Amino acid sequence: MARQWAKVEIGEETMREGMQIEDKDIPVADKIRLLDALSKTGIKNINVGSFVSPTYTPQMAKIDEIVTGFHPEPGVRYTALALNERGVQRAREYSPPLTIGRGNPSLGVHMCDVFIRRNANRSQADEIGRWPGTVAAAKEAGAKEAGIGCNASWGSNFTGEVAMEDRFAILEREHKLWDEAGIKVTSISLGDPMGWCRPWIVKDDIIEVKKRWPDIVNWRFHFHNGRGLALSCTYAALDALEAKDTLHIDTALGGIGGCPYCGSGRGMGMAPTEDVVNMLNEMGIETGVDIYKVIECEWLLEEILGRPLVGMVSKVGPMPRGKKLYDPNLPFIETFQHAKHFLLGPTVYEGAISPWAKPIESEQLNALRAAGKA
Repeated sequence: MARQWAKVEIGEETMREGMQIEDKDIPVADKIRLLDALSKTGIKNINVGSFVSPTYTPQMAKIDEIVTGFHPEPGVRYTALALNERGVQRAREYSPPLTIGRGNPSLGVHMCDVFIRRNANRSQADEIGRWPGTVAAAKEAGAKEAGIGCNASWGSNFTGEVAMEDRFAILEREHKLWDEAGIKVTSISLGDPMGWCRPWIVKDDIIEVKKRWPDIVNWRFHFHNGRGLALSCTYAALDALEAKDTLHIDTALGGIGGCPYCGSGRGMGMAPTEDVVNMLNEMGIETGVDIYKVIECEWLLEEILGRPLVGMVSKVGPMPRGKKLYDPNLPFIETFQHAKHFLLGPTVYEGAISPWAKPIESEQLNALRAAGKA
């Protein structure tokens, strides 16, 4: 019997997390072209950008033009980041197509006081000081469910490792406030802007949360891949979750991304969307996402940025099966461009070396063909 995995939702962050670390002069038309293409991949959650001051994030200076210029697809949830009330009000001007907020109210805090001061010009104490107001507003609005969470959850490039006991002490404080308000906690969000996620720690955290708070069934993870562990952390999360759970995982095409405040720039990218979708497909987890359309989006992004990206599936394609198995008489495939034959066909390797004196015959391959498997 096949294992029953958690339900998975992909949060596509190329337009926000990715573009915030790229050249500020990327034409709006190119961004709209990419956003429109992403909208047709089957991904249901797309972050289109940030309503922030262009003084420090000039890449988002033309967010209004993007939101008014792209072509929303029915069934896709479009969101945008807003760090303060002014940003929220700007975003509301474009709702719809934008969806404001994540649904249920939630408490959160950065585990690194240095990072939040650099990123948002406020302190950890300031964030904690907002909790009572959030809880009171939720209670007044009649909220039945709520969430807890933290960012820089596992460590900081400025203050080092975050111990598990410190992480859970914060989460306990948040949970207690919701308990006192009579609002059930059903979700948790753990962020990692500085690349401190490790799969064994992620798994241990999930096991501990389930032990303490079994009502939590909605999980949101924002992993960064600066140390190469975002994809393995995604798998670790799925391995620890159950069929009753829902996992929202943030990704970006080609693994782009990074925060200018974390000290690592573009090196602190995210798990590549195409690699995550490929892994989920291989695990038998239904995503509704067309992997080939995602790969085409990654190629478009490389064209826009003018450089190759670090995602792998966009270079070699998903595992070939059935009619997509490679032609046994392929010439030498040596370059990334040659390898795109998995989607673009033989034109990409015209002129490549072909040493075969005669067509390759294989009894194994003939048997697969006879069985309709090739």
